[in-house]
Amino acid sequence: MRPARKPNTFLQNISIIDIAEEGKGVGKTDELVVFVEKAIPGDVVDVEVYRKKKNFAEAKITNLQTASEYRTDAFCEHFGVCGGCKWQHMLYDAQLVYKQKSVTDALQRLAKVELHGLIPILPSKQTSYYRNKLEYTFSNKRWLTDGENREDSDLEMNALGYHIPGRFDKILDIDHCYLQADPSNQIRNKIRAYALQHGISFYDIKAHEGALRNLIIRTSSTGELMVIVVFAYAVEEQIEGLMKYVADEFPQITSLLYILNKKMNDTIFDQDVITYRGMDYIHEAMPTNADGTGVIQFRIGPKSFYQTNSEQALHLYEITRDFAGFTGNELVYDLYTGAGTIANFIAGQVKQVVGVEYVPQAIEDAKVNSSINNITNTKFFAGDMKDVLTPDFVAEHGKPDVIITDPPRAGMHADVVNRLMEIEAEKIVYVSCNAATQARDLIILKEKYDVAKIQPVDMFPHTQHVENVVLLKLRAN
Repeated sequence: MRPARKPNTFLQNISIIDIAEEGKGVGKTDELVVFVEKAIPGDVVDVEVYRKKKNFAEAKITNLQTASEYRTDAFCEHFGVCGGCKWQHMLYDAQLVYKQKSVTDALQRLAKVELHGLIPILPSKQTSYYRNKLEYTFSNKRWLTDGENREDSDLEMNALGYHIPGRFDKILDIDHCYLQADPSNQIRNKIRAYALQHGISFYDIKAHEGALRNLIIRTSSTGELMVIVVFAYAVEEQIEGLMKYVADEFPQITSLLYILNKKMNDTIFDQDVITYRGMDYIHEAMPTNADGTGVIQFRIGPKSFYQTNSEQALHLYEITRDFAGFTGNELVYDLYTGAGTIANFIAGQVKQVVGVEYVPQAIEDAKVNSSINNITNTKFFAGDMKDVLTPDFVAEHGKPDVIITDPPRAGMHADVVNRLMEIEAEKIVYVSCNAATQARDLIILKEKYDVAKIQPVDMFPHTQHVENVVLLKLRAN
């Protein structure tokens, strides 16, 4: 027999003093730190502890004694269940304060960096409908909301929406999402309604059965629209029927694609993409000069990486360019170049850009983006960064004057950091989506480099995520 479950602990008068990365408020007692769901700094709460470890506990609010001055009403009906927009119950100005605090805490606490070059965080002008890409999942295992009874025979169990945090097999059915502008919501809802009406099965991730698997919607500032329907075990008649319906219902779609993915995972990078109507790509446009002139275009395919907040991406690239302070004669290495967005953005203001990226498809996108913009001073190479960026590579392509590095959340491999120390470029502009791993890398880099400027950028309002740009200058020997 299982031991009897211990009753939950109740705590009173917990003052929330900070907010954690996962969106939980942080309070303290004499013995432990308490992470409280939906609590924000300034709240005073009574809580029920549902998980307790040696030094911390997780809890939910039972009574909000005093509401924080930063508290506001959540605008989305899915708040608290959906895994996104976890900070929407906190005023946006307060979100910016705590995002900047997360950056400064990481740089000061982990890397012992002086913050004299810190610039206030750059807000996002749009705080809703700011994403240009969303991916939804079909499932026959819908997450049941409060008041729903699984035993109800009339209960609709199919869903098209987002994964419940920590549950790979449960999907929250989404009615309206505030992350992507219309017609995103209409497309999703009409596809779901058509599938239910015509008896097209939704995917069962445990049994690996079902016809419909994923839906990806990409928009752009040029007005172009891409829709990708990912099928699993659909028959030809189901595919043709659904795709024709979408094409007829939404004539504004400029790239209508589908994929047949029978693998055990959802990744599409190794899958063939079939064009049902239109082109197999869309375009994003971005001005390269402050006066709006010198527009550069990026071709975005179904597998392309592009910053999901287009407007803030422009500002992020402008900050990166301005931190580098180009004169026109620089050789620049753009590490983790992705689809060459930064490389092509700065190409007109430097002598040459050499981009390196792990994903071969992204490198092909980078070359295409140079070609369609008549950019001839870029070179792109695919491979693992620590294996590509060798002394022989530098000897062949030249010692860079400036290195721009924009690694994934895990930061740079230790071998890459050490290679940067060997290269000794005059400037390094380090763009990061994770201040903690950025700080870890700065511990080594600051042995030779001074941190000259720091600029946080809010790319994702109502979430804990924040980009951070750091300018490093080589110290004179």
